Amino acid sequence: MKKIIIICFSLTLFFCQKSKNLEVVKKLGSITTSDLAKGVLYEVNIRQFTREGTFNALAKELPKIKDLGVNILWLMPTYPISTTKSKGPLGSYYAVSDYKGVNPEYGTLKDLKHLVNKAHQLGMFVIFDWVPGHTGWDHIWIKEHPEFYLKNALGEIIDPIDPRTGESFGWTDVADLNYDNFSMRKAMKEAMLYWIKEVDIDGYRIDQAYAVPMDFYEEVLPEMKKLKPVFILGETDANHPGGMKHLKNFNASYDFPGHHLTKDIAQGQKSVVDYRNHREDFILQHQPEHLLLNFVSSHDENAWAGTVDELYGEAAHTMMALNYLSPGLPFLYSGVEYDLNKRLLFFEKDSFPKAKGETYNLLKKIGKLKNTRPALHSGREAGKYTSIKTSLLDKVLAFERSKEGDTIVFIGNMSGEHIGFRSPYNGILKRYEDEKFKRLSYSYEYRMKPWEFWILKN
Repeated sequence: MKKIIIICFSLTLFFCQKSKNLEVVKKLGSITTSDLAKGVLYEVNIRQFTREGTFNALAKELPKIKDLGVNILWLMPTYPISTTKSKGPLGSYYAVSDYKGVNPEYGTLKDLKHLVNKAHQLGMFVIFDWVPGHTGWDHIWIKEHPEFYLKNALGEIIDPIDPRTGESFGWTDVADLNYDNFSMRKAMKEAMLYWIKEVDIDGYRIDQAYAVPMDFYEEVLPEMKKLKPVFILGETDANHPGGMKHLKNFNASYDFPGHHLTKDIAQGQKSVVDYRNHREDFILQHQPEHLLLNFVSSHDENAWAGTVDELYGEAAHTMMALNYLSPGLPFLYSGVEYDLNKRLLFFEKDSFPKAKGETYNLLKKIGKLKNTRPALHSGREAGKYTSIKTSLLDKVLAFERSKEGDTIVFIGNMSGEHIGFRSPYNGILKRYEDEKFKRLSYSYEYRMKPWEFWILKN
């Protein structure tokens, strides 16, 4: 009897101890139309987001990201980086040497799985950054399958060529893939399916999606969806090769024209009339279910164009609010919430301080509005967008979002001037920041400071 008790106690102790070492995995349901409708996307630069630059260090930061209303996490490339012909000490994230590998700089496959599981536990979907157009020069395909690559007249594998000029883009650290080779396509498809099966990711952001033939997506996407519903973001827009037809393959794409317009308005080069025309023309060309990314920064913008402060100056918060209240998918890049004031190094280690300030608080509040107010939903479940006329159409942007009795109004001075104006909109609403009532009436002349904006709700 004593032996039985001792054995049972030992087994209980063993399993209790073992359970401490096992990670409790919460299975997150597949991404739905409703998740996208209220979505906020966050791009994580793993190398630069923490001082350690690892999966495990990032996992500890996830609650702060979730606090911003984020429900979709985009991880910049997690794969090993090619060292042959690499740029800088650490190379480009987009010079992939193994599509099924993990960058040891960041950690192990186990660490990556833990990161994805932690995000899922917090209610965030995870998409990987996929680079289908080219590989690094020490990818195994270079030696074993040179036929997978495009070549010049001398039979030499080439880096990507700009079709408009016939000259190299200057991306000499990568080799251009040949989509006329069906064996390469098969290998690419297998690699994309691998991460959904192995790590349970929820989709992909496709780098330079316009550079890959449409029929490849038509082949691989149904295979992904057999495994689970996935979210696919294409780095393209209607003005890139393939145009509107290409966009049908993706749940979302970039509003590049809108992004550049907001920069031009902030710099005094364009007026809100141009933005209003853009919304009424370009955006309405898209199918209702297709989401357009609204953003002030990205890894490309930060590294090569400038910081949010350099590009937007005093208009930054106004444009951030506009991105959340307009139809579409608001998108944040690493560090924007902490007032990132430098261009992060692209080919070597860098980091930035994380002090919560006005920007963090703003993004947290408007993130909550995006998550919880039906009027701000996008895609198939979008709240109605109604432009509000004012007496100062070249300076003031005003619109109402409404759905099922829920109403949100945005009024912004989109200029660096002090202004006065009138509007025919009548109603009593509450300010989002302090719940104080504000009456709107044509009998009033409103005064606004440069770049001042109001977010009002019922």
